[in-house]
Amino acid sequence: MSRLGTIGARLYRGEIGYDFVAKRKFWYAVSILITITAIVGLAVRGLNMGIEFKGGAVFTTPKTSVSVAQATEYAEEASGHIAIVQKLGNDTLRIQVSDLDTAAASKAKIQLAQDMKMDPDKINSELVGPSWGEQIANKAWTGLAVFMILVVIYLAIAFEWRMAVAALIALIHDLTITVGVYALVGFEVTPGTVIGLLTILGYSLYDTVVVFDGLKEGAVGITKQTRFTYSELANRSLNATLVRSINTTVVALLPVAGLLFIGGGFLGAGMLNDISLSLFVGLAAGAYSSIFIATPLVADLKERDPQMKALKKRILAKREAAAARGESPDGEDSDQYDESGEYEDALPGDVAPAGAGAVVSPRNDRGRGRSSGRRR
Repeated sequence: MSRLGTIGARLYRGEIGYDFVAKRKFWYAVSILITITAIVGLAVRGLNMGIEFKGGAVFTTPKTSVSVAQATEYAEEASGHIAIVQKLGNDTLRIQVSDLDTAAASKAKIQLAQDMKMDPDKINSELVGPSWGEQIANKAWTGLAVFMILVVIYLAIAFEWRMAVAALIALIHDLTITVGVYALVGFEVTPGTVIGLLTILGYSLYDTVVVFDGLKEGAVGITKQTRFTYSELANRSLNATLVRSINTTVVALLPVAGLLFIGGGFLGAGMLNDISLSLFVGLAAGAYSSIFIATPLVADLKERDPQMKALKKRILAKREAAAARGESPDGEDSDQYDESGEYEDALPGDVAPAGAGAVVSPRNDRGRGRSSGRRR
């Protein structure tokens, strides 16, 4: 087994782990700082909306030796507006100029052809109205609202309302960060960006649901044991799926990183940037939020429940008593076996404390760590 596989197995069994839930205030602070930065960037710089949303003209030239920088200068002089030029295959250029009507676009096309020394009839021009972009934006907002509502309903039914609330906050966190990054780097927002934003919601939710599923299974009958608080059980469930979450995120990020950094950056295929940046940032933010935001939030909300408060009080009292006797509160000298010899602290479903989700038989676990294996 590889080193990573060994670490993953030990995390699953609960032999090692990082206490994410106990350090949740630190990660909350980090998330709040990142979110504030994203919101400030959005408020100060705003989004660089593409021509599909603002309206304007798109000129596609035939094969030319004119550089991107020179074409940008020609287009801005001809139109009087800021132009975005992208180099396409076969040395053709795509020139976008916002806020041009039909008459202004025709004049700009003629002037551009003269400056670039080519036939105006060979330059393909398209006019885009802002109303079309407004329709796309409205449909995107509608789709986003419907998705959020369905997610909350599904999670509330399949799990519980606290998990639905935590997942919703994590999704909003991911969207805010992604949109803020677009504002900070100045990448153009196109319909491809909208598609990317809607796509990352599913990825963001995937890891969160995996952890929630393990937590739901492990928390069945949690009040009947006195070994783990809900927060501790949540942390064990999170550690049990940690390597899986990291692996799936890395595998998903690699091709997206190729599109963004190699295709969009090194090879200059700028049209790939709009969707690849949203996917890259969204995937990373989704993995982060499922680990550091969603599960700790569920633990916070659940610990407010009177039953969970009573359970925590019993567990802390038991640990204090064990410490006073010089015993390990969760060790073999604690009340692990009842009078019938059954494992007293096992959760229903025979979930062993060795790892969240690890199923063993309490009877087969009898006497583990004791030379005699006698019942207490």
